[in-house]
Amino acid sequence: MNLIEIKNLHKEFETDEVVTKVLYGLNFTIPQGGFAAIMGPSGSGKSTLMHILGFLDRPTTGEYLFKNEDTSGFTDERLAHLRNNEVGFVFQQFNLLPRTSVFENVKLPLTYTKKMSAAQKNAAVSKAIDAVGLTHRAHNLSNQLSGGEKQRVAIARALVNDPSVVFADEPTGNLDSKTGGQIMEILEQLNNSGKTIILVTHEKYTAEYAERIIMLKDGFIVSDEKVAERRKKGLEK
Repeated sequence: MNLIEIKNLHKEFETDEVVTKVLYGLNFTIPQGGFAAIMGPSGSGKSTLMHILGFLDRPTTGEYLFKNEDTSGFTDERLAHLRNNEVGFVFQQFNLLPRTSVFENVKLPLTYTKKMSAAQKNAAVSKAIDAVGLTHRAHNLSNQLSGGEKQRVAIARALVNDPSVVFADEPTGNLDSKTGGQIMEILEQLNNSGKTIILVTHEKYTAEYAERIIMLKDGFIVSDEKVAERRKKGLEK
């Protein structure tokens, strides 16, 4: 089953009567349980695309189907519901509350959730923290953590609602290569357990943890290849 289907998607921004076109006629699908990397240089449109896929923005024209539903007619309230329940975000800057414990940072997305009891919320938080290997740090303040540990907390926070898809926007951008590799291994393990992962990056070694790389340039998809096929081509050159 396709979790995401994009058909002839265009995006443009209009300011002071100046129209800036960012994305041109994109077409692709991402299956449930897939792991796709969106790559491209600065200005290629990859962050704009992630914002659309994560319901933070809307396309100008074209179709975005999520779980076979056309999202174009969704109200702002419905999109907010999807962001809170179906989507998890991991950002380059971590975005943690500094003098707040790991446990409370991970619990933040559940603050206004009425479908869970207090005990269920605490259990979900503990499960998410355990999934990223930080149970021993659960009651430390986030400003006492290393950069890699902070990104693990951010991943746990993205997982706590059990979303259908996790978006990781340059998740290794502020980390050294060894720590970045550890973060990518966590995302790989989550994908192996069935979670859909969409990674946005400009780093080739990071993108190659995915099953597939969608390459953007100047708002167009210039290639869409499985990682194994890309490696094979590289060996043949």
